[in-house]
Amino acid sequence: MSTLRTTSRETAISHAGVLAQALPWLERFHGATVVVKYGGNAMVNEELRRAFAEDVVFLRMAGLRPVITHGGGPQISAMLDTLGVESEFIGGHRVTTAAAIDVVRMVLTGQVQREIVSLINEHGPFAVGVSGEDAHLFTATKRWADVDGVPTDIGFVGDISDVRPDLVTDLLDDGLIPVVSSIGVGVDGQIYNVNADAAAGALAVALNAHKLLMLTDVEGVYANWPDSNDVIRTLSLSELNELIPGLAAGMIPKMQACATAIQGGVQRAHVVDGRIPHSVLLEVFTSEGFGTMVLPDEEVR
Repeated sequence: MSTLRTTSRETAISHAGVLAQALPWLERFHGATVVVKYGGNAMVNEELRRAFAEDVVFLRMAGLRPVITHGGGPQISAMLDTLGVESEFIGGHRVTTAAAIDVVRMVLTGQVQREIVSLINEHGPFAVGVSGEDAHLFTATKRWADVDGVPTDIGFVGDISDVRPDLVTDLLDDGLIPVVSSIGVGVDGQIYNVNADAAAGALAVALNAHKLLMLTDVEGVYANWPDSNDVIRTLSLSELNELIPGLAAGMIPKMQACATAIQGGVQRAHVVDGRIPHSVLLEVFTSEGFGTMVLPDEEVR
């Protein structure tokens, strides 16, 4: 019995120490807006999905203002296959036909978003779903893919040209957690499939966010991939811009979003390994940091 009491006491002291370490970060980030791009393995693994929802609610309860943006590439592909709608990729972009854009819209706002909202709301009435087309949150223009120097039509794929942040800030001011789908709408009302990484970067800038967190399926930006798996812990904006052309294809839009955010005034952009449970909390509330952090040039000179 004495051994049990000792073990319990040591565990309690350890837990208290962890909470005490978080205090400086709780003070520093109280009231700060944090945009989190949610995707990858963290979106499909049940344990990680629930850990992510807990992290987001913790941020909210700790006085931060979290905003979630998401895509849903695997879910869209699965639904297109189920419905027998052809899907192909050109220049790294999904060709989005008139039939496909309806499926994209349905999956992102009707399936993926609802799942995220439901997970968060298991902990309280916090999350509310928002589509990028709602009140023209994301205004988009048609994107053309560059294939060997030739502009190529890839259908209803768009780039964000304008963001209306007041829709999101009103929700934040009401104590809610916006969950934003990466759908854009043109000035003519046309719906576009928008890259979720780009949407997260643009939204972080428009909200004047303190942080942008990009959940990925890697540890961070590797120093010399594939010859080394050493992770670069800190990058300046200039260093990142030099690295981007040589990165793996899947990392380029994520790091471009980080660059967009820092250039637009966001103080910190992070690439975080979403395969680790509670990776969001590890990044925000520990001094060691987690993954790769991008800073403005003047902070690393």
